[in-house]
Amino acid sequence: MLIAIVGENCVGKSTLASEIAKVFPSKIYSGKDFLRLDKNPQNAQQKFKELLISSVNGENVIYLITEREGLEFLPNGAKIIVLTAELTQIKERFKARMRGVLPLPVEKMLENKHGIFDNEPCLLKIQSGKYSLEEVINAIK
Repeated sequence: MLIAIVGENCVGKSTLASEIAKVFPSKIYSGKDFLRLDKNPQNAQQKFKELLISSVNGENVIYLITEREGLEFLPNGAKIIVLTAELTQIKERFKARMRGVLPLPVEKMLENKHGIFDNEPCLLKIQSGKYSLEEVINAIK
């Protein structure tokens, strides 16, 4: 089974993936982790696409997507979950990740990216911290 958790930075994708993986043991990939599959980036990309296709009806894989380009890797049959959060919450989490300082360019980047997945077709759209794991698991099943 392929589960894609899609969302902006600091919305809780990794946390949700860890919880889902407790119920559906899975390999978790995020961002450009696929580059570890081959020294040649093009070969790595192709291997990753093949891995995702085979996981739709095979081994459980969770793919965390923060950039729109990641959506291009998803084959038909992927179970897509869009995770959202309020911009203020994203900024606070990012600030904590950066040891209490949120530089203006980073703040502007977060503002520009906010809402990029709002209209993405998905199995389930949930707000960070306002869902039950049971709800998510039932939607996946």
